[in-house]
Amino acid sequence: MSSPTTVKEAVKSSLLGSEEPVNLSASYRATFLSNAKKDEKTGEPVMGPEEFIEAIAPANEDYSKIHRNQYGILFRVADRSGNGQVTLGDWAAFLNLLNKSDAEYEIAFRLFDVDRTGTVQYEDFRRLYELNKGEGSIPFDWDCEWAKLYIGDKSKRHNLSYPEFSQMLRGLQGERIRQAFQRFDNNKDGYIEPEQFAKIIIETAKHKLSDHLLENLSTLCNISTSSKISYANVRAFQNMIKEMDLVELIIRKAISQSSDGKITRNEFLNEAAKITRFSLFTPMEADILFHFASLDEPSGRLGLQDFAKVLDPQWVSRGISEESQKRARLLQEGKLAAPSALMKVAESAYSFVLGSVAGAFGAFMVYPIDLVKTRMQNQRGADPGQRLYKNSIDCFRKVVANEGVRGLYSGVLPQLVGVAPEKAIKLTVNDIVRGIFTDKKSGHIDLPYEMLAGGTAGACQVVFTNPLEIVKIRLQVQGEMVKATEGATPKRSAMWIVKNLGLKGLYKGASACLLRDVPFSAIYFPTYSHLKKDMFGESPTKKLGVLQLLTAGAIAGMPAAYLTTPCDVIKTRLQVEARKGDTNYTGLRHAAKTILKEEGFKAFFKGGPARILRSSPQFGFTLAAYEVLQSVLPFPGKAKEQQVHTGVAEVISSMREKDVASPHARSRNALKIILDIDENFGRVRTGDEKAWKAVPRFMGGN
Repeated sequence: MSSPTTVKEAVKSSLLGSEEPVNLSASYRATFLSNAKKDEKTGEPVMGPEEFIEAIAPANEDYSKIHRNQYGILFRVADRSGNGQVTLGDWAAFLNLLNKSDAEYEIAFRLFDVDRTGTVQYEDFRRLYELNKGEGSIPFDWDCEWAKLYIGDKSKRHNLSYPEFSQMLRGLQGERIRQAFQRFDNNKDGYIEPEQFAKIIIETAKHKLSDHLLENLSTLCNISTSSKISYANVRAFQNMIKEMDLVELIIRKAISQSSDGKITRNEFLNEAAKITRFSLFTPMEADILFHFASLDEPSGRLGLQDFAKVLDPQWVSRGISEESQKRARLLQEGKLAAPSALMKVAESAYSFVLGSVAGAFGAFMVYPIDLVKTRMQNQRGADPGQRLYKNSIDCFRKVVANEGVRGLYSGVLPQLVGVAPEKAIKLTVNDIVRGIFTDKKSGHIDLPYEMLAGGTAGACQVVFTNPLEIVKIRLQVQGEMVKATEGATPKRSAMWIVKNLGLKGLYKGASACLLRDVPFSAIYFPTYSHLKKDMFGESPTKKLGVLQLLTAGAIAGMPAAYLTTPCDVIKTRLQVEARKGDTNYTGLRHAAKTILKEEGFKAFFKGGPARILRSSPQFGFTLAAYEVLQSVLPFPGKAKEQQVHTGVAEVISSMREKDVASPHARSRNALKIILDIDENFGRVRTGDEKAWKAVPRFMGGN
């Protein structure tokens, strides 16, 4: 059995730490050495209180509502030997402590364990509290029944172990609020004035709250019929701020399932009931949350931007965080350089390459259908007996039978080469024009401008589309021409066709191509955008999956493809090489009149079903691949897309990332626990030299 001494040493080692080997990253070692000074006795680098504050609280950090000099109270925790110096080993141990899951409570415990015994004595705790409480602050009765439950009565005081001390700290803020409420409730009717409530919260929780909350505390009385604030209101408010992390989780989960990125009070409570085992939040607590979040937006439906003003403790006046203000100042001073011209070119090239790969992928997936569509559209004559193919399925079968499976991919190579820049231009131009006409604040774009963006994209792509189409079409139909003439007509290569046509010939039928591509894109892109948003609920907080993107793209392609089939038929007839006995069309109007006269109106929709089966999934594959590639292969060094400044989603998430990597962030969280005792804890009071002579040096005393 272990001896009491061994057990005590084990407890002390666990709580107070032992001499660990120095194991620091290069950056943390550099931080220590850049702030340390040489010890006159040993010659080793060490940090005193001032150097420690420089290291743990660098001047460029955001201290929000915690004074920078208050970080000095952590010096005693880092100074394990108690000699007023922090060595490299001490610094390493302190950083290891910050990485512990319960770092905030253990730091507070070590601070009050003055004699390093592994327990906190009541006298030490009370003395440090009295020396650090603010002048004119609301008194706290340490002889109250609540305190006695933790530390015993005067005649039976006992020391607090680490678990006991941590549990006492967790309930301390609530007891401070209760005592303060009783002190202000002079009439003993369970009500206090709004100004008194504001004073209580500012003294007990200011370091955890946003400016938006602090400036509007007195409006809490507006949630009830009374002009005063009840104790129930106060407790409900405290419970909400105490469970802010859980509130944020519930809000983000509920909003992710909302079609418009906003939720109501009932939706919040419903989601809370799903996430928590029991109904953790009362109706009054939900009322308080929505009251403060909706002061600037009284619609009843709130988004992350609204809740961020309540949940983000760094949210300051006018909803602009310190980080954002700092960035704005640097931009104004010219310290943050704008993206260079080279960077813009690189980003454009990046978008072009992704669009090219996505376009080639989409075209390859549906190429056999495209070949069938072309051959169906090229069939002439009103008499079914004169036609080579009865329908699309018959065409597909005969191509495989006469030319093999490879025949389905006749002309695929120039299609893949040409479709890359074509699709890249279409996607890029659509994005650019949409960006010009999109409202920067709301992110809304009117339907006419959506159609204009799509139509502009379709017009720009014709530069690549027309040469591609004419070469592709001639390669697609030459297989049946060879079969029909029993080998008399030799197979031509893509290069032969290009040389034979010349530059002017490559743009034959360009007017028909424009007539097809402009309305196609004007219909397609707005339909695709609205399907994603209205049918699948895409929002700044909801990202669609590949299957949803494919479905939206495929559905959007159906009306766009079928309604533009007449233009595609005319374009095909103009671009295909006429066989012996076939009519030679002289232009767009001549082709339209001749087809109508010789074959009837139905001829304009030849290959319509095949066109739907080709265009619809092709654009679905292309756009889905484009968006997936953007997610999988983001542009190097590019900041994440700022869809909506949510505060909660961005600022708090970034803070949590910093919690893992930044000693300052974890130290700040530890201070927030300590400041629950009193907001002035660790703040040096000038002009009170006598009082501070009694304060230990590690607390800033003389």
